[in-house]
Amino acid sequence: MKRLRILGSALLFFFLLTSAALAAQPEITADSSYLDMNTGQYVLVGNVKITTPDRTFTADRAQVSIASMEVWGQGNITVAQDDILFKGDKVYAQDSTKTARITGNADFHRTGLSIQADEAGYTWTTKIAEFRGNVIMLHNGRETKVDHLRYDIENNKVLEDN
Repeated sequence: MKRLRILGSALLFFFLLTSAALAAQPEITADSSYLDMNTGQYVLVGNVKITTPDRTFTADRAQVSIASMEVWGQGNITVAQDDILFKGDKVYAQDSTKTARITGNADFHRTGLSIQADEAGYTWTTKIAEFRGNVIMLHNGRETKVDHLRYDIENNKVLEDN
């Protein structure tokens, strides 16, 4: 694997849980990488792994636009921190709005809680995650099915479900 050091703060937008890691330079690895001169995006391909002292992100592929501070990731997205594991098919994160959206098989796990949905959004300024479409929550052995669920990650509590 080729070790990469590419303006680490731009890739930290993948880390949906907090913005505190912006001060730390992540360790970034991928099978290959290049700068696409047509789009101005850094492209990471194959076994993408971004590690900070607090969390680990993986994907099959990722693109980063330094100019617009946007990040796209595809295939086997995972974010792991402490007792939290978040998975999905695709992620899009944008610094200007401090948001990230996971589409396709959003799957969130932490001790005593599991939430699955078609998609999930996260705002790192509020630490609130929103799950939409075929939401299934398993909380302390109780299953709930809803169309929409808001969850406070920092305080580990459901804010609303319907």
